[in-house]
Amino acid sequence: MLLAQGRGMADAAKAIGLTEQSNYRWRREYGGLKSDQARRLQDFERQNARLRKAVADLTLDQCPTSSPLRQNGGVEERRISGSS
Repeated sequence: MLLAQGRGMADAAKAIGLTEQSNYRWRREYGGLKSDQARRLQDFERQNARLRKAVADLTLDQCPTSSPLRQNGGVEERRISGSS
């Protein structure tokens, strides 16, 4: 709306509290998409990150018990006991 009133992109972004850099980053990533497509893409990215984390957690659960991380109770415990 601000652009339609003849204001520049920098002025319009500043008026809504968006930095110019964030605006250009958003346009580079989502510029060719409609708003509903951009929302769906963000939802897919969030879901993908959640699923990657779940797979990583399950992979760690499936590691053999002879793993160095499992023997010493984890990395943090190994650092603490190793520094004594």
